[in-house]
Amino acid sequence: MSKTDRWLLPDGVDELLPPEAWNVELLRRAMLDVFARYGYELVVPPLIEFLESLLTGTGNHLDLETFKLTDQLSGRLMGVRADITPQIARLDSHACKSGRVNRFCYVDSVLRTRPANMLGTRSPLQIGCELFGEADQAADLEIISVMLAILKVANIERVHIDLAHVGIFKGLVESAGLHAADEARLLDALSRKSVPDLDVMAREAGEQSELIALVCDIARLSSGHEALQRIREQVQALRTPLPAVLRALDELEAVAHEIARRFPSIEIGFDFCELRGYNYHTGVMFAAYTPGIGQALAKGGRYDDIGKDFGESRPATGFSADLKVLAGLAPKQGHKFGSGVLAPAGNDMALLQVIENLRQDQRVIQLLGTEPESETYGCSHRLVQQDGHWQVVNI
Repeated sequence: MSKTDRWLLPDGVDELLPPEAWNVELLRRAMLDVFARYGYELVVPPLIEFLESLLTGTGNHLDLETFKLTDQLSGRLMGVRADITPQIARLDSHACKSGRVNRFCYVDSVLRTRPANMLGTRSPLQIGCELFGEADQAADLEIISVMLAILKVANIERVHIDLAHVGIFKGLVESAGLHAADEARLLDALSRKSVPDLDVMAREAGEQSELIALVCDIARLSSGHEALQRIREQVQALRTPLPAVLRALDELEAVAHEIARRFPSIEIGFDFCELRGYNYHTGVMFAAYTPGIGQALAKGGRYDDIGKDFGESRPATGFSADLKVLAGLAPKQGHKFGSGVLAPAGNDMALLQVIENLRQDQRVIQLLGTEPESETYGCSHRLVQQDGHWQVVNI
């Protein structure tokens, strides 16, 4: 890097400048207030941890996204977090171990080796919440309710929720008895919704062709409630009973019904190819979208086994979002203290006292000795001395 381009940032690494930084901060405060009203406690995990802790229960996907370095004190491998969820699982298992339901919220930076998409960032500002200790669907519905409340704060009015359930694919794979390599190949094709690749696998499957053909149909059926019913009918028609898949469909239908009842304005769909976090998700998964944006605004789901390696396997569900993305869609709020008052330069005690009093509830910028009075810094009012008294007047 030459001296002339040292100011350049790495690809996918961005920064917040005025006024965007204030917009993000004000939205962060409003969203933390939402978490607090639902009873979620704020936690701030460290940016860096030993690698084994960061990757517990998450599988290879997060391993590839994590920057790694060697700790000079212990000699052990460490990682810069790419996701905060595993850290929350560690907190629930040890630092905040209580035996009861724990509700945690967070908002902090994460760093990833690669962006989620071509236009994405490698340094999201991750915001979310996690609920530990409750296996009932009431927990999933609470998390979805909080997610929708967060999107409402960002003034995102038209929301579409895609629902999925990892148990559908897992149940089919377990019944088919596929080898690990074939399972990975099938998972990859389904995640890409590659019907041609799935058709080839169905033809090659031999005695398991019926189950693989059903996976092919799943790739074609991601849509509304009728798709859910179609898959149910096909599973019930199989020669081999698949009770685990039917239970997953029942859970998915129950969650969809309750969301529709509580939030009638929310559009609901099903995406049976949505298998992100396949290695650690255990139940219902969900993602929120809005028209015109080609990526999920928030996503989450159930991951009951993530704390097992920490010695505390507890039911868990949660969601996360990138606060920078949400702030980019939210109306610009401007500074919390308004446009402000411009005060003249000087060290007169009476002037300084007036400025101090004004700063209790508004923005005041005092000019320095060399600054011209023509510079207003966006202030709408000016502090002037009239008849021996300091007065605030319009600019």
